[in-house]
Amino acid sequence: MRTKTKYKLISLASVFVFLAFWEIITDVLQLLPSYVLPSPVKVLNCFITKLTTSSPDGSTLPVHILSSLKVSMASFLTAAVVGIPLGIAMAWYSSVDKLVKPIFDLLRPIPPIGWIPIMILVLGIGFWAKVAVIFVGALIPCVINSYTGIKQVNPVHMWVGQTFGGTRTQMLFMVAIPTALPVIFTGLKTALGISWMTLVAAELLASNNGLGYMIQVARTIGRADIIVMGMLVIGVVGLILSTILDFLENRYVKGRRP
Repeated sequence: MRTKTKYKLISLASVFVFLAFWEIITDVLQLLPSYVLPSPVKVLNCFITKLTTSSPDGSTLPVHILSSLKVSMASFLTAAVVGIPLGIAMAWYSSVDKLVKPIFDLLRPIPPIGWIPIMILVLGIGFWAKVAVIFVGALIPCVINSYTGIKQVNPVHMWVGQTFGGTRTQMLFMVAIPTALPVIFTGLKTALGISWMTLVAAELLASNNGLGYMIQVARTIGRADIIVMGMLVIGVVGLILSTILDFLENRYVKGRRP
């Protein structure tokens, strides 16, 4: 408990030091003009105002957050539902591995942004096009980590399962998958981070709301306070989602320290 409290205090102190340094170089020393880097106070005022004000982009901040969450979570959950079973099947069945892995290795190096033109042609401009762009980026770590987690299962555990008469299916669900869960959760965390990093690019697809859209509108009119505020909101929401994944990992992964 003392160690956890110590780390929390250090983390809080680092945040306060960062904010203090930011305030000093902007409002106190005025080393950077506000149209380049607004002070923390101005960003906070912008955040409070944007909670209830729809200008200059047509929606309030809660509407933008909900819109981005809707796109990002739809992509992330779809990638998890498709990617984790696919990675497990590739690692467990050699026939699936031989069939899918060459195609996966071919498509893996393509960045998510590179899929934007083809998604527009196939799905048009709208919600599903944005979901598809983020889905492609989030799918890769789900597949890779699930595949790696199953491949790294200790052979001794498998021998024990065979000794007790376990079938191949029983060993998959009772030995391999539980053992691979820490690696699978690492892939989920990476996929979640990618889904948020790709969010701004995906919301360039003719969006009329969302955090990425809000930032793009602010860029065109030179509102640095909205840009910085939007970036911080993306970071905070991503941190909250990551914390939820950490909680689920601590709750359901055996042998994981809380």
